[in-house]
Amino acid sequence: MNTYAQKKQQLYLVLSGIFLVNALLAEIIGVKIFSADKLMGLPGNLTAGVLIWPAVFVTTDIINEYFGKKGVLRISYLTVALILFAFGVIYLTTKLPPADFWLDVNKTDNLGRPFNIDFAYQSIFRQGLGIITGSIVAFGVGQVLDATIFAAIRRATGGRYVWLRATGSTLISQLVDSFVVLFIAFKVFGNWTMEQVLSVANTNYWYKSASAILLTPVLYLAHFLIDRYLGPAETTELQAEAVDNVSV
Repeated sequence: MNTYAQKKQQLYLVLSGIFLVNALLAEIIGVKIFSADKLMGLPGNLTAGVLIWPAVFVTTDIINEYFGKKGVLRISYLTVALILFAFGVIYLTTKLPPADFWLDVNKTDNLGRPFNIDFAYQSIFRQGLGIITGSIVAFGVGQVLDATIFAAIRRATGGRYVWLRATGSTLISQLVDSFVVLFIAFKVFGNWTMEQVLSVANTNYWYKSASAILLTPVLYLAHFLIDRYLGPAETTELQAEAVDNVSV
């Protein structure tokens, strides 16, 4: 394998690893809803998963820039499969019978109040069919939209304006993602009102939108580092391949 092919393979591996880990982690911690007002003095509530979600869509844009729509969807489909696997393993662990000594040594909290650690474990990790379904559907739809819109904007602008295709694809795809995951998880399968779904979805979306804009310099920094790593000629070749790499 020549040097260019090795660098290309290593680049995709590193970017895919960053993408996969952050996407999986965001899905696992997304069950918690926290107060943006108490944390940052801003109105509204957010899912914990949105805190690291910007890393996912920035990585998505970088992968799309150098490996095209096909490269994005390849790792996206793999990530969906691994998220399902992770949720399956986690669910099975909630079914394991707890050890008596484990229950005994954790039978009270730090204030001496009665505490059932096995119930707490199940409450956190057994997120339920609704959240799993909502997460998978929203993630899949969002990634397909992001990759498709990114490629369309790049073709329309002749490969110029990196910020436009990165931010534009994120703003549109995350509008759908932010609503779908909460609607399926907490409205269809849960007990939220539509007002609560729209409120949290709205806050999530504006956080993601602001992050997409604020992280634009990170995108250019990543371009600079990758271009230096690959070399000018190799970068041009890889980006040309990415433009044509739209079939799946």
